Amino acid sequence: MGEVSVIKLSGHELDDAAYLADFARVVAGINGSVIVVHGGGKTISALQTKMGIAPQYIDGIRVTDAESLALVEMVLRGSVNTMLVRALVNAGIDAQGISGVDRGLIRAEKMLHTQHDMGFTGSIADVRAEVLVDMVRQGITPVIAPICLGEASTYNVNADQVAGAVAGAVDASRLVMISNVAGVLVNGKIVSMLNPTQVEALIADGTIFGGMIPKVRSALDALKHGAKQAVITDLNGLRAHGGTIFTASA
Repeated sequence: MGEVSVIKLSGHELDDAAYLADFARVVAGINGSVIVVHGGGKTISALQTKMGIAPQYIDGIRVTDAESLALVEMVLRGSVNTMLVRALVNAGIDAQGISGVDRGLIRAEKMLHTQHDMGFTGSIADVRAEVLVDMVRQGITPVIAPICLGEASTYNVNADQVAGAVAGAVDASRLVMISNVAGVLVNGKIVSMLNPTQVEALIADGTIFGGMIPKVRSALDALKHGAKQAVITDLNGLRAHGGTIFTASA
């Protein structure tokens, strides 16, 4: 199969056609196979607000109530996935949109929290790696929307966690999480390398907070489950191999 890069694109710029075209050009220049996972939080929050639903987050993870689930499905599997696939195909990439529900690609369970009901927010139970491996071997670039399969419902799973699980399942050569920041900031500067002990210390003292928490934990989980490298960066960092690199040990 050769080297596989899993690239997770956050929802911050997914409504920007010029940004998506630039992202697609960078992906087209990557050696080896690529699997793309995307978020869509900005678009989801805007629609929730328009419908009078206040977006809720616990430890950087969106709480998906029953009222929001259909909206989340519509945005992630519909408009956002389609826009991203279109940009990639127009850049010459044989991209195909897929969700965690399709072919039972990603199974999820209700996310449990000691103090809060997470609604239809899920945590990953299993990834059918062979589905992605088969696609990649055919030269297809899967573009994964993080709507996952449950027993009685679909679940909205944080896209960082989906990307980490996918990277581990396919033994990716690297997981790159593209964000709106160039890496993990410590005292105002991008830190070039972090290990699990350092990450937990930075979360404990509040340096890493909010939406960055699931990103760094997913990066470490990907390493634990087989990915060879994990990086958090922005589009320029993807282009220039910059950002914060995560290592499994000190």
